[in-house]
Amino acid sequence: MSTEIPGLHPLTTPIATRRVSNMYLAGLGIAQFGIFIAILSPIFVSMQLKAQQLNPDDPASIIGTVLPIGALGALLSNPLFGALSDRTRTRWGRRRPWLLGGIVGLAIGLGLVAGSTNVVEITLAWLLCQIASNAASAALIASFADNVPIEQRGRASSVVAIAQNVSILAGIYLAVYLVGNLPLLFLAPGVLGVLCVIVYVFVAKDVLPTNPVKPFTFLNIVSSFWTNPVKNPDFAFAWWSRFLITFGSFMFTTYRLLYMEDRLGLSSAKAVGAVALGVLLYTIALLISSLISGYVSDRLRRRKIFVGGSTLLFAIGLIILAHSGTLGVFYTAEIVMGFAYGIYTAVDTALVVDVLPNADRPGKDLGVINIANALPQSLAPAVGLVLLKIGSSAGENYTAMIWGAGIATILGALVVIPIKRVR
Repeated sequence: MSTEIPGLHPLTTPIATRRVSNMYLAGLGIAQFGIFIAILSPIFVSMQLKAQQLNPDDPASIIGTVLPIGALGALLSNPLFGALSDRTRTRWGRRRPWLLGGIVGLAIGLGLVAGSTNVVEITLAWLLCQIASNAASAALIASFADNVPIEQRGRASSVVAIAQNVSILAGIYLAVYLVGNLPLLFLAPGVLGVLCVIVYVFVAKDVLPTNPVKPFTFLNIVSSFWTNPVKNPDFAFAWWSRFLITFGSFMFTTYRLLYMEDRLGLSSAKAVGAVALGVLLYTIALLISSLISGYVSDRLRRRKIFVGGSTLLFAIGLIILAHSGTLGVFYTAEIVMGFAYGIYTAVDTALVVDVLPNADRPGKDLGVINIANALPQSLAPAVGLVLLKIGSSAGENYTAMIWGAGIATILGALVVIPIKRVR
């Protein structure tokens, strides 16, 4: 059930008034876990193994070709499918067809990646994977906006954040057991993803709105990628906050292994082990803070202090890292950043949903928000490379690069302050 707050239409999405059950929250987490283990497992492990199989002499060339094209597909497809799900009217609802179609398409795409025999085949198959996964994830977060009332959005946002990060660890450990069977290493996460999304489809409501659907035109498609920042300043500030912290995070993580080798002087084998332990500590800290912060945010009915404060704390972790010279300091910085990012991810989705500008198109606007996730992942490595080369022909100025990441995240904290519609 939903209603609109008097005086706010059309500045806010219809507000769900019926509290969701623990079963719904569990289903939401399971679906998020399923989508992300299916799409992230190849990025972290199996795609690199496949590249080595196709081109043992230069696997990096395949990765450098395939992943950017897939990222472009993700950038374009999430807002588009979010807008399409807003407009969908079927007897099964408007989100379910895209959820199921997206996750099944992702599983098929993973099968095609596993069977690819050349660069063209694997590139097209991975593009299908990214398009399909974003169709599913766009519909899932739009369904979140449809179903979860304001007083539970922090908790639900925590569930989404925890599920996403647990999926990363699960995908890595799955690879440990299936590394000798590459086809199954691609197919197993896809099948698991389908099963997880089916669980959510059965527990989540998908009530069709009563407002009429406007005729679908080319202008509608173009507008899927744009939300007017002048008319919707709170949404614009939330977008920039998401963009800047994602930009700062990926600027460092892209070069983390090289940082361990060049800055701390570790061998490749020891650097991999140190990074693995750092990621584990980061994830543990993230899970702890995510569990706490979403609940507290709902209780206090405050979002900005959590989003802005955690972004600032993440920047502090980066600055610590910029001047570290030992593994102990590196691990400390990872814990600080993990704790900060856990708070951020647990509350930021709730803040974004709170400031959605269009009552009839939450999927479209959430798709625009996703551009703030996808775009910096492409830009951050390039900017980081420029900073690494300042005063260093070998590209080892990690202090400049990490300070650049820290400044970006500090700006991400500051742009939360002008948001007026939430506390």
